[in-house]
Amino acid sequence: MEFIGSSYKGDTKYGRMEGQGEYTFPTGTRYVGEMKDGMFHGKGVLHFQNGSKYEAIWEKSKAKQGSYTFSDGLQYKEKDWDYCDCLDRRFYTERCNGLRPAGESQITDLHPPRVIPDGCYDCGDGFYDPSTRVITSYTGGILRKADDSEHEWIVRTCRKAWDEVVDADPEKSAAS
Repeated sequence: MEFIGSSYKGDTKYGRMEGQGEYTFPTGTRYVGEMKDGMFHGKGVLHFQNGSKYEAIWEKSKAKQGSYTFSDGLQYKEKDWDYCDCLDRRFYTERCNGLRPAGESQITDLHPPRVIPDGCYDCGDGFYDPSTRVITSYTGGILRKADDSEHEWIVRTCRKAWDEVVDADPEKSAAS
């Protein structure tokens, strides 16, 4: 797990996560709860870096029933909810498809994630080149030029090409 940037503290059985434990993703998100056969299974809570949390009943790493609480204490409601609009699609993929199995990080909606061109950022609707401040669609068409506010947001929050792990071979790394 340490090889991919994850860590686990807790009970094990036959070398797999089993019982109570805490699994930390490379992003810093932590799952604290019940494990079975190496997967989230039973009651557990995902604690996100921004202070929010998702409490759920898990079956084979898929949330079957749960509730999301924002960092300010506001709890998401399924009905009569007007806090988020149709453009806010956070957790849509996880709700539809479940989380990736323990040890496989879900960095984006896609698996595997898009390869980001050198020197660029993946800003959600295309790639951003900070040297030109141009955002191009994933198919290559120009979408827009980023203003100062969007530039600052992208640089602060989006995935960067130089943070991506392309090929990790411990044998080659040890020989260097």
